[in-house]
Amino acid sequence: MHTWLVNYIKAQHQTLDSVPIDGVMRLAKTLHAAWQRDAQVFVIGNGGSASTASHFATDLGKGASDKMPRPFRVLSLTDNVAWLTAVGNDYSYDDIFVRQLRNYARSGDLLLAVSVSGNSPNLVKAFEWSNEHGLESAAIVGAKRGRLADIARQSIVIQDTHYGRVEDVQMQILHMLCYAFMELPEWRAPEGLP
Repeated sequence: MHTWLVNYIKAQHQTLDSVPIDGVMRLAKTLHAAWQRDAQVFVIGNGGSASTASHFATDLGKGASDKMPRPFRVLSLTDNVAWLTAVGNDYSYDDIFVRQLRNYARSGDLLLAVSVSGNSPNLVKAFEWSNEHGLESAAIVGAKRGRLADIARQSIVIQDTHYGRVEDVQMQILHMLCYAFMELPEWRAPEGLP
């Protein structure tokens, strides 16, 4: 057990070290630009990534927004169980996010997905729809990349396929995005970033 724990932590460090800092910076700037134009930010994911999407929406909508001159408009599309199950039952599970986007999203909004595989049909369908309707899109995926990495307008690829390690690093990236707005005064400036 001790050796397994040491090796797991070592592998976790390697996974974290694979984070492309330039990609995180670009996504932070995309979030800032969305905030500047008062765009809606939608977050999606499946399974554990659904919880990660909810966590990020809370951190951006409450924590980061508390420090901003006005709040982020952010919504996790994973949280309305009645809507998710109605769409899944009456249409298809592949439609659970795109059906919500059809109601809420407008050109210029931002869609962010968190996925280890990058191949979930409901995420891919939401991204295809968002690209056709003028949304910005970003995906944070594992090393398998999947279809999301190809169709997202920007993607961050974490170089590991282990679900636990990738999910942990995804949350760390999302925390970095939120804490940039909480801890760096220049990121809260309405006029833009340095």
